[in-house]
Amino acid sequence: MNDWSRIAPQLVDATGETLYMVGVATALTVLLGVPLGVLLTITAPGALAPHPLLNRVLGLVVNLGRSLPFIILLVLVAPVTRGIVGTTIGSTATIVPLTIGAVPFLARLVETSLREVAHGKVEATLAMGARRRDVVRTVLLPEALPSLVAGVTVTVVALISYSAMAGAIGGGGLGDFAIRYGYQQFRTDITLATVVLLLVVVQLLQWAGDRWARRLATS
Repeated sequence: MNDWSRIAPQLVDATGETLYMVGVATALTVLLGVPLGVLLTITAPGALAPHPLLNRVLGLVVNLGRSLPFIILLVLVAPVTRGIVGTTIGSTATIVPLTIGAVPFLARLVETSLREVAHGKVEATLAMGARRRDVVRTVLLPEALPSLVAGVTVTVVALISYSAMAGAIGGGGLGDFAIRYGYQQFRTDITLATVVLLLVVVQLLQWAGDRWARRLATS
């Protein structure tokens, strides 16, 4: 009991670090990933602004980003992280690889969501004299909003998983806590407690995201 009273504050701090990393990385991922997904959609052949070469280049970059295991990405982007943050250790530094890893993931989800919008609605809007950027703003994004919210929710869950992996190389958060206080000290109870906490956080976020998406779909 005394041992847990000593460790509990560290667990609270680690939880705060994880929420901080995931929160900031999610905001940056949405700011970068949604426009990238829109660009992938509208530059595809037969889309609003077809540009096959640009679409292929963007698709290649996105596919490369999605195919790299996150633990390898952490090492590869270390020089970029150091150049932006000044260090590769800690929760703030981890935000950089988290964002780089999640942007391609979300971009594909956004592209898939936008492609599900009925083509007839797009054609009808264009027939009424709307500009292409207006079609994106008034038709594609609003119609795909429930699916986009679901995609962001999936991305947030993935970011929590990525942040836990980052703890293996000093990224802070619950992953780092589980390794230092659980694995390295042979404390299975601490490791299990951290896993349960991560599961609770994921379930709460998934529930909130699903409920929001359903509400948008029925409104």
